[in-house]
Amino acid sequence: MDLEVDRQHLSTVRIVDAASAALQPGEARLRVRRFALTANNITYAVFGDMMQYWNFFPAGPADDGINWGRVPVWGFADVVESTVGELAEGTRVYGYLPMSHELVVQPGRFDDRGFVDMAAHRAPMAAAYNRYVFCDEDPIYDADREPHQMVLYPLFFTSFMIDDVLDDTGQLPGTVVISSASAKTAIGAAYLLSRREGAHVVGLTSARNAEFVRELGCYHEVLTYDALHELPSGPASYVDIAGDSAVTRAVHEHFADSLKYSMIVGGTHWDGPPAVPGDLPGPTPEFFFAPSQIAKRSKEWGRDGLEARTVDAWGAYRDWVDGWLHFERSHGAAGVEHTYQQLLAGRVDPRVGHVCTMEDE
Repeated sequence: MDLEVDRQHLSTVRIVDAASAALQPGEARLRVRRFALTANNITYAVFGDMMQYWNFFPAGPADDGINWGRVPVWGFADVVESTVGELAEGTRVYGYLPMSHELVVQPGRFDDRGFVDMAAHRAPMAAAYNRYVFCDEDPIYDADREPHQMVLYPLFFTSFMIDDVLDDTGQLPGTVVISSASAKTAIGAAYLLSRREGAHVVGLTSARNAEFVRELGCYHEVLTYDALHELPSGPASYVDIAGDSAVTRAVHEHFADSLKYSMIVGGTHWDGPPAVPGDLPGPTPEFFFAPSQIAKRSKEWGRDGLEARTVDAWGAYRDWVDGWLHFERSHGAAGVEHTYQQLLAGRVDPRVGHVCTMEDE
């Protein structure tokens, strides 16, 4: 069973109940057990064509003129059938999955930590999305805290790279303005930035979420979108997680030539005004792609060096979020669809992490 969305009209959803195909030599079947749904998954859908996110888990051919797609998610799966000697049935893995009951992969490039899906259609995409980690060998895995890993770790890893890019490009110390400040990617970036000496983190959010964002304590200032005239003066960088062109224009016009860097990360305001025009004051916004910085740091620090830095930061962050985050579960195709629609409409409580399964419980 798969949940598919209309790639041009993201609120149009269908449930496809397809029979499992027999495995071919070199394949394994993963049973998708649990996955997270966050605003990050909406970003995957919004930028699905531009960034090829739809290509990871292709849907069937267009039907009735609709081009269907499967939105990627992060979660846990069990190997329930395998024709590959190196991959035993019963192995639990963490990685990139579809909102489905199962996923057939072509495991290869094994090491002591996991494997890569070598399916031809995934080869052109970033390697970070094609790797599956053995839970028994994962330094961040905790069976009692699977929800933390599903909901937060992919976002925190992006946050870690946002923080690192700002430092790597010489934007720190200084003022950093972050839109959609209640989004978990924004919170992770603000948490890391707020611990850097000389960083001044300003969060932009809706009036509805302003109190929550202030209570987090990781933003030095919190402004609502109708108070952008109160932004500080002087040099600054902008991290755009909302994807709202009106907000981006207001920030650029406020800082003008004092804006030193402008980063496009997400599209939580996916139904906001159209794309940013090219006549903005200040720097041209640059699209942030986390795997590019991951590859850069993996080369410079080595895989073990990058892992050590992120694991250390993750442990402290995971403990910190327990002070404000709780988890809610959705099960069955109808429950998952409801959670997806709530996220799409922006009707979710930022204090909640959503854990889903397509299985009926």
